[in-house]
Amino acid sequence: MEKLQLNAQVEKKLKKGILLLEKDDLPFAKTQNGLVRLVSKSNQLLATAYLSEQNKGIGWVISRDEIDLTQAFFETLFLKARACRLSYDEDPGTTAYRLFNQDGDGFGGLTIDRYGDFAVFSWYNVFVYDHKEMIIKAFQKVFPEIKGAYEKYRFKEATNQSAHLYGQEAPDTFEVLEHQVSYQVFLNDGLMTGIFLDQHAIRGRLADGFATGKSVLNLFSYTAAFSVAAAMGGASQTTSVDLAKRSIELSEAHFKANGLEMTNHHLMVMDVFDYYRYAKRHGLTYDIIIIDPPSFARNKKQTFSVAKDYHRLVKEALAILNPQGMLMLSTNASNLSIEQFQKQIAKGLEKQEHTILTVDRLPSDFKITKNDERSNYLKVVTIKVL
Repeated sequence: MEKLQLNAQVEKKLKKGILLLEKDDLPFAKTQNGLVRLVSKSNQLLATAYLSEQNKGIGWVISRDEIDLTQAFFETLFLKARACRLSYDEDPGTTAYRLFNQDGDGFGGLTIDRYGDFAVFSWYNVFVYDHKEMIIKAFQKVFPEIKGAYEKYRFKEATNQSAHLYGQEAPDTFEVLEHQVSYQVFLNDGLMTGIFLDQHAIRGRLADGFATGKSVLNLFSYTAAFSVAAAMGGASQTTSVDLAKRSIELSEAHFKANGLEMTNHHLMVMDVFDYYRYAKRHGLTYDIIIIDPPSFARNKKQTFSVAKDYHRLVKEALAILNPQGMLMLSTNASNLSIEQFQKQIAKGLEKQEHTILTVDRLPSDFKITKNDERSNYLKVVTIKVL
């Protein structure tokens, strides 16, 4: 196991509780996909980590002690993770949630999600993938009731995106519950599954009546899960806008799963900025506008970056928002702090008088590293415009 001596700055990061390692932290490391010992200038052990490049960082701290990776190590992690999620485990009205969340649960580079009787493993780098047999055995011991599992490959060396992993195969599509609302999911079709689990608290609020009697515009809607939750919570009408043509089929499946007629629920395949112009031309206005764009997007006309352009979405929304209307503003950009996000929102609002109703972060099943802002990537700010 390679021994790497840390400078004072990196040692300070570790002591602060930051587990993600970056290239500048270990410029002389030779290990590419393996365990390393991190030591201080005085040669004292600081941590055991592994190095393996992924979309962010080059590795993760996994223990303050010197360890080897064993099945027992992962069983202990999974037992702790399960104990933290007992409220989800015991809730018959929610059958889809996160079982294991990377560094928040003690092992960066791995997430595991539950969809009813099935699990979805996401491997974020080669090192974790190379240890998958050990990880699966440990998981099966802690979660014996899971009937089958799928895997998602989220590292650049992978040639596929998705595959069946073990046990029973799931139906091509099937329904899961979240706050008593049904959603249709698919587990073996690329990286997506039909629903973003990290937003379940926001959908729960909508399903619990936040949008009762109100008209809702859902932008960057993907499968219109926000719209379905709002409709189940009594929204008078919803409009869901997404650029992907497949969004129509996937969105209709969610509505159908809940027995909702489409009469007052509209699905539009359109660029969001084009829809703003369309709505203005047709005199369309809304009581609630939900804006949850990807961190970065590009189409034939333009590129969009949350860090630079989110304020444009807010400004344009004001023109089609009813008096006393509300904006639900969301981003999953880990490179954008909550303070930077709120600055983008303030820039879009300009001098418009408003009240911040709630600021939401990741739900409790998405455990985080408390001292690393990037770990708590989700930011949802709900505003009432006065």
